[in-house]
Amino acid sequence: MKNLHNLFFFIVISILAVGVGACRNNTPAKPNIILIMADDIGFSDIGCYGSEISTPNIDRLAENGLRFMTFYNMAKCNPTRSSLLTGLYTGGNGAVHIAQLTKKAGYFNIMSGKEHFDKWVPEYCKAENVFDHSFYFWATTQYFLPPSGKFERPFYLEGKEIGADDIYHERSPMYKTDFITDYALRWLDEAIEKGGPFFLYLPYHAAHYPLQARPEDIARYRGKYMKGWDKLRAERFERAKKLGVLPEDAKLSPPEGNLNKFRKPLIPAYTDYYPWESLTEAQKDSLDLEMAVYAAIIDRMDQNIGRVLQKLEEKGVLNNTLIMFLVDNGACPFYSNKIKDVPPGPANSYWSLRATWANLGNTPFRQYKQSGYEGGSHTPFIAFWPEVIAPGTITDQPGHVVDIAPTFLDLLGIAYPDSVNGFPTIPLHGSSLLPVFKGEKREEPGYFISGLEKHRMFRSGDYKIVRMNGGPWELYNIRKDPSETDSLAEEYDSKVKELATQYDAVLKGLMSPIK
Repeated sequence: MKNLHNLFFFIVISILAVGVGACRNNTPAKPNIILIMADDIGFSDIGCYGSEISTPNIDRLAENGLRFMTFYNMAKCNPTRSSLLTGLYTGGNGAVHIAQLTKKAGYFNIMSGKEHFDKWVPEYCKAENVFDHSFYFWATTQYFLPPSGKFERPFYLEGKEIGADDIYHERSPMYKTDFITDYALRWLDEAIEKGGPFFLYLPYHAAHYPLQARPEDIARYRGKYMKGWDKLRAERFERAKKLGVLPEDAKLSPPEGNLNKFRKPLIPAYTDYYPWESLTEAQKDSLDLEMAVYAAIIDRMDQNIGRVLQKLEEKGVLNNTLIMFLVDNGACPFYSNKIKDVPPGPANSYWSLRATWANLGNTPFRQYKQSGYEGGSHTPFIAFWPEVIAPGTITDQPGHVVDIAPTFLDLLGIAYPDSVNGFPTIPLHGSSLLPVFKGEKREEPGYFISGLEKHRMFRSGDYKIVRMNGGPWELYNIRKDPSETDSLAEEYDSKVKELATQYDAVLKGLMSPIK
């Protein structure tokens, strides 16, 4: 009898295991989709990519989902968002917003956060034209309401400008990361009550300057950065290798300042590298505060992502929700002319991160936002989907923000439209990541592009060309040298010419030059 009982138990377990395996090998119909974007955060600024900053909710997505070792953006806010939401490196009329695809598939569309597009993105792709509910702002605006009682840029609700007094917020003083989430949660309730699938686009502004954060968040990090950027950078590097998001044989690039001569003013204290031990104790304390505020901004974003996860769990929809987390570009070292004598943190301050701290964020890579070097173009990407993605997986297959729109098409099971708003559609420039989500090998795209024109990178296969300030192309075997420590341009001049010729041909094949 005992043997029969054990046999029965074995059969049941086997059936369940087969069922789970089948579920992961077949895409469930119409999952809910949440796309979360952070702003100006480096490769190593998230816990599951090596950071000491507390990000338990993002880490939870990674531990129960998939992390990309290599994922590219367009190295700046507006081109990244333009490419992410249309699947195009550049375009114009005929571009299709991914929310137009989800709407076609019967989704309820919600957006709360930052909108910032290149000029080529059509008016019909703006938030109020593609989302059922939208709360958004254009580019930079403060986290706290300034003493003037007015934000530097307006906020829009369903396409209409609203004043600070009309912004819905659950906690005072109002803080932007919190009230972005307040709107999202209110509309999530509505979406879930409707019973159909939903798409939530949640582009936070964290951790873009100005460095403003709630005091209790800052307090958690005060003093943690007194050891300095040099030691912390080495610690993050070793931690990232142990986590598996960097190859074991990866190198830590030498520390360097911001070489972008087109970003002015260039102030040595903000743009140059200098050893931490060369500073006085008073200087170290001031710099500790600067990084503590930056860490606090990221921490607060993670807390709000936790609020979203809690809502999904309470409503019983988490398991059939695909959540993707990514960043628009690497850490930003650009000095702001609005910096005053007020230290970073409160509503009347306007501080920005300096190159030495941004260099920590971009560990182990070179350079910063706007640059095609990996420090500007290579940031975290996490995908969480319990019904499809095996937990705790890491892939070395590279991806790019232009791959998100083709992935949506695969998920939705619909055809790409032939026309949009009376214009013939522009073919997508990326390819679907769904095979990677399923643990399969996808055919790698023929090329990846990132960086502004004078800071462009072009990668094809294992090799990448990149330039700085419009200078000559450098060449790297990016598989063997992901930190770009050894340029092969002189040794392999023919390869540089081959990739440069391929890049020029790709540009001619696109609708218009990338600016």
